[in-house]
Amino acid sequence: MKDRRPLDALAGHWRSRGQTVATASEPAIDVAGTDTYTWLAGGHFLIHRVDVRMGEERVEVIEMIGPYDEASRTCPMRSFDSHGGFVTMLARVDDGGVWTFEGETERATLTIAEDGGAMAAAWERRGEDATWRHWMDMAFTREG
Repeated sequence: MKDRRPLDALAGHWRSRGQTVATASEPAIDVAGTDTYTWLAGGHFLIHRVDVRMGEERVEVIEMIGPYDEASRTCPMRSFDSHGGFVTMLARVDDGGVWTFEGETERATLTIAEDGGAMAAAWERRGEDATWRHWMDMAFTREG
């Protein structure tokens, strides 16, 4: 089995809470729910399930992360949401354990607390002018 230790930091059940950034045309929206990361048998893919409310709307996502490539310190991510959306991203981890997830229209920076009990993510979206704009901030507390 390939080295999967960097992804092990995500494994478990997390309580998620955050808020989108208000814009001139849209108010901030509260986000709350759960994120669960579990290993698929064989240890090559981490399954990420999201179940959140964004304002009054429920959003469910299933994502496959992996396999982790030790040489590049990256892994592909493919997510599918309950509204029919599909996103492909590439995850990278730096020497400090900070993750960057990047796709064509969204990207995030995820920082995991040293004790592994909390995470924080800052999300951006690419606008029509190709400029990245702050979209959402999320905090995660490990529940198991």
